[in-house]
Amino acid sequence: MPRNMSPTSPVLPWKVRILLACLTVGLYLVQRRNGTVNRPLVKLAHLKIPARNKPRKGVKTKDITIDATRNLWFRLFIPTNIPSNVVLPVIIFFHGGGFAFLSPDFKYYDRVCRRIASNTPVVIVSVNYRLSPEHRFPSQYDDGFDTLKFLDETKIDYFPANTDLSRCFLAGDSAGGNLAHHVACRAGEMEFRRLRVIGQISIQPFLGGEERTESEIRLEKGILVTLKRTDWMWKAFLSEGENRDHEAANVTGPRAVEISKVKYPETMVVVGGFDPLQDRQREFYEWLKRSGKEVKLLEYPNVIHAFYLFRKVPEASQFMEEIKEFVHNVSAKFTK
Repeated sequence: MPRNMSPTSPVLPWKVRILLACLTVGLYLVQRRNGTVNRPLVKLAHLKIPARNKPRKGVKTKDITIDATRNLWFRLFIPTNIPSNVVLPVIIFFHGGGFAFLSPDFKYYDRVCRRIASNTPVVIVSVNYRLSPEHRFPSQYDDGFDTLKFLDETKIDYFPANTDLSRCFLAGDSAGGNLAHHVACRAGEMEFRRLRVIGQISIQPFLGGEERTESEIRLEKGILVTLKRTDWMWKAFLSEGENRDHEAANVTGPRAVEISKVKYPETMVVVGGFDPLQDRQREFYEWLKRSGKEVKLLEYPNVIHAFYLFRKVPEASQFMEEIKEFVHNVSAKFTK
């Protein structure tokens, strides 16, 4: 029996299935065969939520610009019902979308960040980084790292007084999980003044390689994530002439960056049993262990890629509690 110990297909609420079908059709329409994106059509279909200074479900939001010339900004999520004597760690969050799509104001990322901020509780910095293929590697990694430097060097009046930048977590799903890892590697070689990265939440990270894995072959035509689509995304992201064994994609492969001597945060790697990328994610976990890093593997056998964005999926609520526990436990190890 396959390692995921799952039924032959995921059990999903019908509303989630309809939404996923719409997203799949949408991706098909905007991904051009020549490797470009139909941005006007993306903009037309974008489910955008504006920032709200008035609290909604115990969280208010504010968009803050870092560099207007490259459209680098972040959405700040601030829990409003937390006593002033409770220390608030910071999660720097990178959204998914194959490096080519989506943003912090996308409806489902706004909702999930609001939920994490309220439930954990934490202050969340959700980063709008540049997208491929208009901006290729390493633009996204540069934007992620520059966000850390901005937070370290800039006094942000909107941060609550009880925000603690010395208890920072990097987090991201899919491409955002890939981005978080590479930013963590850079941050481990940097001495910040105030900011300290102590943890990482790697949610079904988007990883690749030239040789196909068993799960990629078995789930080649998966829900939302397919081999054809991920191949397109890697080609759109990586530099011209590069293949999927590039160190940005195959982080554990022949060109992997050596991190055994890099200061790397304690990490939780999240894997789904119906995610074609699961074998690569497990190997990422094993590679971190071999590199001497503190890492935890969290597996959900019956979920698809990006499951936690959909509140009606039962495991999404379980995962919210796992985030809360991980942030609490790691933060408790650090004091100012």
